[in-house]
Amino acid sequence: MISRRLVCLAAALAPVLARAQSPDPKFSGWLACLRSDALRAGVDQGTLDSAFSNIQLIPRVMELAHNQPEFKMSFDEYLAVVVSPERVARGRVLLKENRPLLSRFAGAYGVPESIQTALWGIESNYGTRLGDFEVVSALATLAYNGFRAKFFREQLIAALKIVSQGHIGLHGMKGSWAGAMGQCQFIPTSFLAYAADGDGDGRKDIWTNKADVFASIANYLHRVGWRPGEGWG
Repeated sequence: MISRRLVCLAAALAPVLARAQSPDPKFSGWLACLRSDALRAGVDQGTLDSAFSNIQLIPRVMELAHNQPEFKMSFDEYLAVVVSPERVARGRVLLKENRPLLSRFAGAYGVPESIQTALWGIESNYGTRLGDFEVVSALATLAYNGFRAKFFREQLIAALKIVSQGHIGLHGMKGSWAGAMGQCQFIPTSFLAYAADGDGDGRKDIWTNKADVFASIANYLHRVGWRPGEGWG
């Protein structure tokens, strides 16, 4: 049986890796192993060539990883930030504006329009705060630096699969430092499990397409056990 180490070495010798934007041979070797794992997971060669010729380590990602405000606030402090009066007022306006589209998925999944809108507001301030990190590079930074390495390596391969499937381009896949993506801030494995094609165009675009955003939110809540008529608490 060909060992994983030998497969990684063969990948490391591939010319395409010379284009990876890192002079660090340790990182290049790590990418070689990642390439072989991603190929086995179904990511196509073209996606990997493009991703690995552009991938970069982002120091700011590690700064943010070690300074997460959610773990430094009380619940009341956090609630005041994410459920401000301004956000509530804006949500009421957008609920009214988007009700026809929201209603389509409320009926299909049994998730009320108000709940879809609330999750949209909490996760991305109604699509205005998606994050500006390139997700593949951010996840590579976390996994390579050993920050929850197994988890973020899994997310990285899932992100590459999303690009490979044609849902979003490599540079259009923007998100948070931790790889939460789009207007509903799905991590890549959640995208693969729950993202939905709301307008039937064959793509699941949670970055720019509100039909896909609302369908994905409703599908997610439905799949994880939303029970109609029950209070949120």
